[in-house]
Amino acid sequence: MSEPKPERESLRILAVDPALRNTGYALLQRDGKTITSITYGVIQNPAKLLPSGCLVAIREKLNELIVEFRPTECAIESTIFVQSYRTAITLGAVRGAVLIAAAEHGLPIYDYAPREVKQAAVGKGAADKTQVAFMMRSILRLRETPPPDAADALAVGLAHLQASSAGLATNRDRQRA
Repeated sequence: MSEPKPERESLRILAVDPALRNTGYALLQRDGKTITSITYGVIQNPAKLLPSGCLVAIREKLNELIVEFRPTECAIESTIFVQSYRTAITLGAVRGAVLIAAAEHGLPIYDYAPREVKQAAVGKGAADKTQVAFMMRSILRLRETPPPDAADALAVGLAHLQASSAGLATNRDRQRA
């Protein structure tokens, strides 16, 4: 019988819910068993901005967050199902901008499926955005309900912290997206 892995004392996560126009981000910290939200928000890109400009804006904002808050790891929501190949290509490009920002700072990157994220946040994999936002406010004791995209990023971070404390984040399909 093997001993459970001890939890790391402190872990700071940059969590991202990628999208071209509204990328959600969150920084969460776990100290022992206490999880707190450091900051969260949405990188909003106007409709008139070209996709290439959106990618640059996403990378630049994430770079600023990484420099300011110094996360130790990055967690990102993966893309499982898309309705068209154009959407898949766009989401892939956005994920690329996120991965580059994290990789430039040497952050280990972990990938989580949308169902896993919702399961961690709400307890079921088919939750809607309002349920996720409500639960993030409750679990993290936030003063206000976060915007849906930021709530999704908070949930990505929570999923990662749960997986890392259970020793699951080291599975080879999780590491280095």
